[in-house]
Amino acid sequence: EQNARIALQFAHRGYVLNTGEIVAQGPSEQLACDPDVKAAYLGG
Repeated sequence: EQNARIALQFAHRGYVLNTGEIVAQGPSEQLACDPDVKAAYLGG
């Protein structure tokens, strides 16, 4: 999904990819609060 913030609101679990490799995975709530994920993929 191109809008990760919206996708995490609907998904139970998420995977974050960087050049085809999984760099983070877990429950959506956990990914949405992860500072590294927020900085790199959620704009903040």
